[in-house]
Amino acid sequence: MVIVSTFAGSGEEGFADGEGSAAQFFYPTGIAIDAAGTLYVADWENNRIRKVTTKGEVSTLAGGEEGFADGKGSVARFDHPHGIALDTAGNLYVADSFNNRIRKVSPNGEVSTLAGDGERSFADGKGSAAQLNEPNGLTIDATGNLYVADTWNARIRKITPDGEVTTFAGGVDDGYSEGDFADGQGRNARFYDPFDITIDAEGILYVADSGNQRIRKVTPDGVVTTLAGGNNEGKRSFADGKGSKARFFWPSGIAVDAAGNLYVADTDNQRIRKVTPDGVVTTLAGSGEKGFADGEGSAARFCRPRGIAIDAEGNLYVADGNHRIRKIAIKRP
Repeated sequence: MVIVSTFAGSGEEGFADGEGSAAQFFYPTGIAIDAAGTLYVADWENNRIRKVTTKGEVSTLAGGEEGFADGKGSVARFDHPHGIALDTAGNLYVADSFNNRIRKVSPNGEVSTLAGDGERSFADGKGSAAQLNEPNGLTIDATGNLYVADTWNARIRKITPDGEVTTFAGGVDDGYSEGDFADGQGRNARFYDPFDITIDAEGILYVADSGNQRIRKVTPDGVVTTLAGGNNEGKRSFADGKGSKARFFWPSGIAVDAAGNLYVADTDNQRIRKVTPDGVVTTLAGSGEKGFADGEGSAARFCRPRGIAIDAEGNLYVADGNHRIRKIAIKRP
């Protein structure tokens, strides 16, 4: 049994700290969870990083007005932050999408810039010598390396803890190139608007390759294959099934559990999907109709769900375009 409920957020767009439905978000996108079950949310239109306790108490860790500035708490500025990842020391890393930078947020809310010069372009290099093009998804490995879904550069980038940026997989001659798809190793692979990324215990990356309507798999040595999904020729398409028989429509959030199962926010299908390690796709929650409803499985409704995270007990948390954080509890026999 799968039960969808609302964990935090009133459903009205706006900004307010508070508990549960007293809090307000404005298009939350990225979401991460620590070992204690505390959530961290990239509140996209509010240009803030929010913190949500296990009791649903929402506070603001960093950010305020739209812009760019390093600093502590409300002094810091973001421009539509999207992806978010958490290291073992409690530091957050934020894909500050419209600033074309990767930001670091300490546990006490001190914001600094790890990589990117702010220009929407492409360059490998260290710190501000690197260039990104609307990065969206982030994940982190056991040694502290970040992997970034650099969306409009159509690449997966790797960033070391000291800010050295390289290209891990994907590549075109001039950066962004619309509509490319190819499996292969390293720069021979092609992505189309990769939007989110996650990593399993073996160091294998999984990418929500949104424009290609596929879930891609990337080994530690950069070999890219397709796990699930197929070409829908840009049309709305939905199908459960194995491998290329499955269909997604703009998947843009992805998380992996300890057993290697993937959970995908299938954004424009208004559903949460499950993908087994061998590529079998099923629908976990959502009716397919855009809207809002809590309830069991297919009775629930979402509005363009984006970020997704999983806690130690197997509960999912979804950044929902209904300006809410939703919880999905999977009740096992």
